[in-house]
Amino acid sequence: MSNRRLFIHSAALAGAAAVLISGGVVAQAAFTKVPAEVQAGTYKLDSSHGKITWSLNHLGFSTYTGQFTGVTADLTIDPANPSAATLTATVPISGLDDTSPGLKTHLQTPDFFDAAQFPTATFVAKTITVDSDDATEADVVGDLTLHGVTKPVTLEVKFNQAGAMRGAYRLGFDGETTIKRSEFGMTYGLPAIGDEVELHIEGEFVKQP
Repeated sequence: MSNRRLFIHSAALAGAAAVLISGGVVAQAAFTKVPAEVQAGTYKLDSSHGKITWSLNHLGFSTYTGQFTGVTADLTIDPANPSAATLTATVPISGLDDTSPGLKTHLQTPDFFDAAQFPTATFVAKTITVDSDDATEADVVGDLTLHGVTKPVTLEVKFNQAGAMRGAYRLGFDGETTIKRSEFGMTYGLPAIGDEVELHIEGEFVKQP
């Protein structure tokens, strides 16, 4: 390749990279994994990037796994005072998704969630305690209302990163907890079908104006 063609080729690659970066596709330099650098404010969950994956034992042979989608949530946060953060979330039971249509239908009935009578589940955070050794981790204790029953639940939350992408400032978190469905009045199939339900939560929050 001649020097002139090499120069043109290199310039074109540099221009393409600049476009990607300015468009927020790459822009990794704008992201932070340090909680203290997060922008304070009010955030809403991007429901297209927020879901709850659940799993429980099935007769000792396998593990049932499914998801809840369509989750909505509101978050207020100030990195200078993380324990004062607030979080409320609503989970539509109709958003329950499973690979088995028959199971999905059964889970909506009074044997399990009774979606007609209890169409949503909610979570309201009460206390947030940041890990003293790792500021990216926190225990979020709140009230989970499910199937008409309210119980305290502790979420183990991990902060992933924050930053501007495609014109919006975002925060990303993962969380997990384990609940007993019997404590929420769902006893169908016990003990053959597991009582303990593992929940894995993923969420991207978008800062509001």
